[in-house]
Amino acid sequence: MASYLRSWLSLPTASHPSTSTSSESIPTASSSNHDEDDGSDTEKEDNDEAPAFPSFNSAQRMQSEIPKILTDTELMPPPPVPALRNRTIGVPTSTGGLAVPITTTKPPAKPGKKREKVALAPGHSPLDWAALKSSGKDLRGVESLMRIPPSVLKKHNTREDAWSVFNGKVYNITAYLPFHPGGEKELMRVAGRDGTKLFASTHAWVNVDFMLDTCLVGFLVSEPSL
Repeated sequence: MASYLRSWLSLPTASHPSTSTSSESIPTASSSNHDEDDGSDTEKEDNDEAPAFPSFNSAQRMQSEIPKILTDTELMPPPPVPALRNRTIGVPTSTGGLAVPITTTKPPAKPGKKREKVALAPGHSPLDWAALKSSGKDLRGVESLMRIPPSVLKKHNTREDAWSVFNGKVYNITAYLPFHPGGEKELMRVAGRDGTKLFASTHAWVNVDFMLDTCLVGFLVSEPSL
């Protein structure tokens, strides 16, 4: 019996509970610390206040001078005002600036002789002339197109038989005389000769080839050599 008690007392049973108690106390303390950390993190996340920018100890905060914002006038000064009193119209100044174009300083050209229109007889309007051309009436007076020298052209210079040349083509203008807006007298100035220059200076915008296409009699050629 005594030996049994000695063996039982020699067992490390007394140290085991302390170790167990110590080991159990350690996770308890760590879990307590963990709970405290969780609470502090939660408090930080709930704080919505924005941080200071720039930070209080930054280089921007340490600067004593505030940068100056330049205005448009300081960035690019306006151009100098030209001396208007010392300027001559049409003559550019030595200091630069805008000058009036020389073409506007010249006096306007005098208008030429005004082309007057005459009162046409009834039935002689441009529409009546177009109707006459499309009627099929012979307005040429010749059977076929011819080669006409100046000596032959100048023979046709009367109101009853008037030929004229426009752009190298010879037309019988006899039927068109009473339809001419400028009058028969004005058109007779080119009867029997080349009227290209006078026609171009009077109304170059008119399509003479279309207007007198049914009056074409031939083409102007040079005089035959002997």
